[in-house]
Amino acid sequence: MTKNRFQFILLIIFAALFLFGISLASPPDFVLAQQPTETPAPATGLFITVITTEPQINVRMGPSSTVYPVVGVLLTGSTAPALGRSAGGDWIQIEFPSAPGGKGWVYSPLVQVSPPGNLQVVEPPPTPVPPATSTIDPTLAAQFVIHPTTTRLPTYTPAPTLAAIEIPEPEASQIDIPWASMIIAFVVLGVLGFLLSFIRR
Repeated sequence: MTKNRFQFILLIIFAALFLFGISLASPPDFVLAQQPTETPAPATGLFITVITTEPQINVRMGPSSTVYPVVGVLLTGSTAPALGRSAGGDWIQIEFPSAPGGKGWVYSPLVQVSPPGNLQVVEPPPTPVPPATSTIDPTLAAQFVIHPTTTRLPTYTPAPTLAAIEIPEPEASQIDIPWASMIIAFVVLGVLGFLLSFIRR
């Protein structure tokens, strides 16, 4: 009984080792899918290395810093496959996956091509269409244009000084009656009145 049990345990161990060996010889499909794939080398076999003293450089959509927009950046010391150059050699086309078409352009004085070699001239991409700008009606705009006048502004003139109003003195009466004569006349009238009242009594 003990011998049979020992043989049975050995049989199980050999079977487990055999199955484990088969699994190592042929890995499952999901393991193969996780293996990294090698990126194919560029057709030119040349690479650029960023050598500027700045922390990074711009990658543009085309060979111009004024016409084409920035599509990404490359850090100093990073490399990228070189695909071609502009007609003047000032710009180099590189592989840049995040750019439209997977290609971008870098300014050649900021990078170094290695190994040294001649890059073929590549046609630049079409110029991006600028955004539409709103037009202003010239007739309407002319209404708000202020033209300076050449005439002099009116100057301040002080008001004329008012002349003092002179009130004329009343003229003396044409008939001059002496005061003494009036007094004498009143006295005479008083005496006459006294006499008349005395006679009546």
